[in-house]
Amino acid sequence: MISALVRGCTGLLLATLAWPAPVPAKDKMDALLLVDADASEAGFMLRTRWGQRLDGRFPVMAGEVRTLADGHKQVLLRLSARDVEIVGHPRYSRLTRDEAFFDADRHPEVIFVSDPFDADLVEDGGNLPGELVIRGVKRRETFRVEPVACERPMRDCPVVAAGTVNRNDYAMDRWGFALGERVEFRLSLHGQEALAP
Repeated sequence: MISALVRGCTGLLLATLAWPAPVPAKDKMDALLLVDADASEAGFMLRTRWGQRLDGRFPVMAGEVRTLADGHKQVLLRLSARDVEIVGHPRYSRLTRDEAFFDADRHPEVIFVSDPFDADLVEDGGNLPGELVIRGVKRRETFRVEPVACERPMRDCPVVAAGTVNRNDYAMDRWGFALGERVEFRLSLHGQEALAP
């Protein structure tokens, strides 16, 4: 009886070893890469009519890179206009938040939603179009993504992108006597993995 039990257990063990290993979940189609706000930077540059350079930054942000069902990626980025700063100029920071510029009380966020893109874009660099919303005005804009120098973009090295918009297109048309029309955005984004709900 003991030998029959041993033979039975041995057969069960062999059957278990012959059973195919579980197939891992498909590269987490529902996986997210969340923007690490503490490690990332989002800024912009303005020039005055007399040549002074003003550097601005968004110290508060949130965002994600989502993998879509067809394998393409899509970026959503939210920048807090209520916390925007002009570096070294507290007075300009307040003016930038008021109704003449970002109008942060009524429009607390600057939002960018990219078109779906192939993962190679981040590795090789290229144009990333999408919709930018400033002051409630939504327009098509294109950011230029720089090639990355690491195997795991946003985890091991930042993804850097830049783009220029015309502030008049977003009803930020006051201070024309003092400021140029171009607003040059620059992003340096780090991320961390998370699972979608």
